Amino acid sequence: MSSKPAITPDKAPAKLIPRPVAKKRGIWDKLKDAVDPDRALQASMAALIEATAVKHVLGLDQERWAPGKPLKLLLAGYVGTRNTGADVRVEEMIRQIRHVVGDDQLELAAMTFDPKLSAGYFRTVEQIEMPQLFPPFLYRECPKYHGIVACEGSMFKSKFASALSTMMAGAMGMAIAERKLSVGYGAEAGAMTPSLKQFVADVCKGSLVLCRNEPSRAVLGELGIRTTSGADTAWTFEPAPLPRGAQLLRDAGWDGHKKVLVVCPINPFWWPVQPDLLKATAHKLGGQYKHEHYRSIYFHHHSDKATKQYETYLQALADGVNAFAREQDVFTILVGMEQLDRHACEDLLPRLATSAPLFISDSFDMYDLVSVLRNCQLMVSSRFHAVVTSMPGLVPSIGVTMDERIRNLMTDRGHPDMFFEVDEKDLGEKILVGLRRLHRDADAISAEIGKAVPKQLALMGQMGIDFMDEVVRVYPEFPRKDLPRTWEAHLPPLPPAVQRVLERHG
Repeated sequence: MSSKPAITPDKAPAKLIPRPVAKKRGIWDKLKDAVDPDRALQASMAALIEATAVKHVLGLDQERWAPGKPLKLLLAGYVGTRNTGADVRVEEMIRQIRHVVGDDQLELAAMTFDPKLSAGYFRTVEQIEMPQLFPPFLYRECPKYHGIVACEGSMFKSKFASALSTMMAGAMGMAIAERKLSVGYGAEAGAMTPSLKQFVADVCKGSLVLCRNEPSRAVLGELGIRTTSGADTAWTFEPAPLPRGAQLLRDAGWDGHKKVLVVCPINPFWWPVQPDLLKATAHKLGGQYKHEHYRSIYFHHHSDKATKQYETYLQALADGVNAFAREQDVFTILVGMEQLDRHACEDLLPRLATSAPLFISDSFDMYDLVSVLRNCQLMVSSRFHAVVTSMPGLVPSIGVTMDERIRNLMTDRGHPDMFFEVDEKDLGEKILVGLRRLHRDADAISAEIGKAVPKQLALMGQMGIDFMDEVVRVYPEFPRKDLPRTWEAHLPPLPPAVQRVLERHG
């Protein structure tokens, strides 16, 4: 299966490149810009990228690839936060890159926010702790490598934290400044603040972004950034064996017979995370804003409106699940795919008519957690990767989404009517209708999921081809591994469950 051609600045349709509109800015606008921490972070990062470019011109690069050397790549993402989706993505990205490049030609390192939380993951990959103040770190570390691979799925968007996108785009920009490999792997792009959008457009010119859906290509195409079609990388993940997940469920009270209903809640309304120096000072000196505090100087969004929306969302989940549980004898569990989701799971639990055990990523690693998910028969999820990692197990699912990720996924798998918005009217009733459909049409839905998985595998395999094409474009003398130019040959070794889906539905 071939990907759609890359959109390049000189070939992009004219309508995709908006003309800038001059806007008179007053003193107040300029003052707000000056004290905006996100803008200050972007300005700092841009200045260090410029300094790196000057060093390159002067021949002061720390590391350049040459024939006979292994390709040294630094993975920039969101690992070390116990976010199951982020960790699974990187695990499979590493396996695919190793497969298509060759272990004897490769040295990998990965940034981590907390080595303790990523311990035991990404075996044989060096893990480098990244400080909260990351621009000097990137300026120091990125030149030590021959290329940067940005890893996080929500790569270019302000929904969660503009700082995270600034970090990944900044790392990619460092590589471009030195004319090195700069790739975004399985990325998604969405709404960005004006300053972040401009920053990405400025520093990622020359990067290649392998997008996991077509709407993301359109967003980046407007910025003049090269893209190709791709997929998420979690599709090839191998969790702990199914009996392991079944045993964990039994330990939590499952009788081994009832259908298992898994609910994956989040707090959709405390995003984005933004830096706030005043709150940071109050938090450090007096312990204030404890519930809103994310890390360092970053705080979750908080308002009376957001609190009310969150309460309404939780109650809708509870109403739908409780009504369904009155109709069907199911065993309900709550899963937190990121350790932050513990709050949502614990807030939802008292609203349920019957108790439900909690499986949270701060207590269960990615192998066990995904094994638990694949032992379920029904899923209601606000977490994108709960849906993705359950699909190779053919688990019927509906989504309750806060952004475009689950919308895009459900549309791509042929179920555009099986997701709802987190603030949708009559959400509880719609969840009940969705659960009834999952129960009634389980076999048909599983079969449709089975047909969707091979399409994603084909796109993921094509990413392997496109990645190697980019490696040899940047480094023409790099010895390309002798693989057939097919998407199947560019996938990492497939676990048995995924292989069975591919053989049956591919």
